[in-house]
Amino acid sequence: EVHVAESGGGSVQSGGSLRLSCVVSGITFRRYSLSWFRRAPGLERVGVALINRDGTTTYAGSVKGRFTISRDDDKNMVYLQMNTLKVDDTAMYYCAASEYYYGGYLPTDENFRGWGQGTQVTVSS
Repeated sequence: EVHVAESGGGSVQSGGSLRLSCVVSGITFRRYSLSWFRRAPGLERVGVALINRDGTTTYAGSVKGRFTISRDDDKNMVYLQMNTLKVDDTAMYYCAASEYYYGGYLPTDENFRGWGQGTQVTVSS
């Protein structure tokens, strides 16, 4: 069974930065794709950034150039560096793992596992 624990959220002003972290257990981590999703109030959960097992990445258009996803296979960790935060980035952020490889696109959450409590990011103007 996949377990994840997200951390690093908080409240920042517009233009600020945060770094989210996620530790994943219960899988052969290096074989999996990892993704960050977010759910804003009243909206569906959507993908933000993905990193495949070979290190290739894909980003949502709204965060491209501002967010960076990375992974540490020795520590079973995935990170999301978020810079130049905007009010629209306010959401609960989740990480999850998938055994599939996603080439050049950001998938839905359908084939991802390990949904945790998430970490709240609040950006104020």
